[in-house]
Amino acid sequence: MHILVLQHARAEHPGKFREFLREDGHSWDAIELDEGEQLPKDLDAYDALWVLGGPMDVWEEERHPWLRPEKELIRTAVAEMGMPFLGLCLGHQLLAEALGGRCGKADVPEIGVLGVNLTEDGETGVFFDGLPESFRCLQWHGAEVQEMPAGAICLATTEACRIQAMQWQTRALSVQFHVEVESDTVANWAAIPEYSDALEKAFGEGGAKRLADECAREMSNFNMMAERVYINWMQAAARMQ
Repeated sequence: MHILVLQHARAEHPGKFREFLREDGHSWDAIELDEGEQLPKDLDAYDALWVLGGPMDVWEEERHPWLRPEKELIRTAVAEMGMPFLGLCLGHQLLAEALGGRCGKADVPEIGVLGVNLTEDGETGVFFDGLPESFRCLQWHGAEVQEMPAGAICLATTEACRIQAMQWQTRALSVQFHVEVESDTVANWAAIPEYSDALEKAFGEGGAKRLADECAREMSNFNMMAERVYINWMQAAARMQ
């Protein structure tokens, strides 16, 4: 499989998923939109689309004008071409907006290693097969999907963020949270000013170390869940094609 990966911060790459992609012989092209790299004009060279996280908000189109064509590309790829899709964090929100949903500021930002609960659809579906009904993952967001697009179902939820994971028809899967965490993820993301500010508000001074320590304690679980989610997504993607 050859995957188009849209990135919005160089440090926010596919993380642990890169290891699984290499082991399975898959290839990918990463487009760094925040650095001015251009979206491909032809999607026929790709078998799937992954859209990753970033510090910007989906509605900041004047500040980040590439957001508008990115949403259009997502809509074309998913709704018109039927490409398998995976969205992480901002990518989850961009999927919702591209297909007619709505995002906004969260009443309560979620930052830390926090619990997530599967919905009934999440428990019985393919994407989270092999994961427990409730699990802990990395959260680092102040915006959220507030209204899903038509044809979508919610797969996971928390008290502070109702739509933690989403499936659109059979073609697209997305999550607000992170399980693709690696040992240097927190340090790398904490170097991004917007993330650093949010971390300081949540934890105060020394927040990066505290969060890195929390992730280190959960790393074996993160790795297990990342591999399971990756395998499940690949199985779902094979059925879409």
